[in-house]
Amino acid sequence: MSPRSPSVNAELRRRSRERLLQATVELVAERGYEATTLGDIADRAGSARGLVSYYFPGKRQLLQSAVHRLMHMTLASALEREPRTDDGRERLARAIDAVLTLAVEQPLLMRTHMAGILQAEGFVRCPEQQRLAAILRDTMARYGSPDVDADYPLLRALLMGAVFAVLLPGAPMSPARLRAELFQRYGLDWESGRPPAEDGRR
Repeated sequence: MSPRSPSVNAELRRRSRERLLQATVELVAERGYEATTLGDIADRAGSARGLVSYYFPGKRQLLQSAVHRLMHMTLASALEREPRTDDGRERLARAIDAVLTLAVEQPLLMRTHMAGILQAEGFVRCPEQQRLAAILRDTMARYGSPDVDADYPLLRALLMGAVFAVLLPGAPMSPARLRAELFQRYGLDWESGRPPAEDGRR
């Protein structure tokens, strides 16, 4: 049997990493962070336990990468759904709604993610985060931002603040109210996008 080519090996590694990220999202959403072990994640992904440590320095970093991947996939799906559009204002509305919807539909996962960012390890800059950043930067560019380098970090901060406000234990804010504030700030039409349902059902 001839050895696999470098491109085949790279694709196998990519798929293995993707399975670990998907398993992390599923298990943390089901059980919570503390009740999910790296062994559980490896088992769900059908991978060897050592592969988790090969790709990620720890569980917290793995979770952040997994959630960043989920956010990127959710945003990409929202931005490219039919009817497809290049209108920057509509795309920004879809991006805002997609992030708010994740907070409503995946509260345990997103609360755990936000808590992790505030811990000592801080914000993980991984390939998944870079893809998420790229899609948000592109959204701001299409919206017509005159200074994407300044406006993208502000959008990111506002979206993170909105997620935190939706998920704040004991004093959550209405996603509709947060959506209204964000839409007003960016001059977006209320009918744009696809707002999250307050109860998490679409």
